[in-house]
Amino acid sequence: MFDTKKLLDQFMGAGGLGDVSRGDTLARGQDLLRSNTGGLAGGALAGGLAGLLLGTKSGRKIGKKALTYGGMALVAGLAYKAYRDWQDNKSAQPQPGNTPARHDTPVLPPPSDSPFAPERTPGGRQRFALTLLTAMIAAAKADGHIDQTERARIFDKMEEAGLGAEERAFIDNELAKPLDIERVVSGATTMEQAVEIYAASRLAIDPDHPAERGYLAMLAARLELDPALVAEVDRAVVEAAET
Repeated sequence: MFDTKKLLDQFMGAGGLGDVSRGDTLARGQDLLRSNTGGLAGGALAGGLAGLLLGTKSGRKIGKKALTYGGMALVAGLAYKAYRDWQDNKSAQPQPGNTPARHDTPVLPPPSDSPFAPERTPGGRQRFALTLLTAMIAAAKADGHIDQTERARIFDKMEEAGLGAEERAFIDNELAKPLDIERVVSGATTMEQAVEIYAASRLAIDPDHPAERGYLAMLAARLELDPALVAEVDRAVVEAAET
């Protein structure tokens, strides 16, 4: 079996910070934000294998500001930030005429003691990385615009990128399978994993097509996510992909 965590990193173009300590990650992440380098267009989705999927479609725009962590850490960081902001907004006392406080903090890996931390992932990181890959490819297929010609183009690009036969076969097989939201949902064994699956799916696409918006709405409902939490995930992804 191929290294699913490594493929997720390649798929997202992430991994620049690897599995370094949280302190080192914080320092390097702040440097990246200040210099506005790395990120979704500069080195993550559009620069990774996902860009092969997104690049075959019109209207796809991936922004420039996101941190180049490993793929799982980036997804976990987005999910953790959204969950924390959702909890903060729930506990805040509403004031007449005021909206809930926003938390414009950078996306950083979750603390090591958080259920969102990749090292605490139930079932192991390799298995959940496969789930996230499956979720992202499913989201990319939601508008039904990946045809045989586009699949062939993607496969050629994967060969050029130096992917092994197993990795290429996995992606090709996932693209060929009928869209199955229940299969994606079944990968969540905890609430935290459900948030991460939605975050990865939302990160994979810019939902500018009714079918994509419908898919994400159905996915959130099947994952049994609070609408306010879904809104926080959407906001976190948009901010991370901000141009």
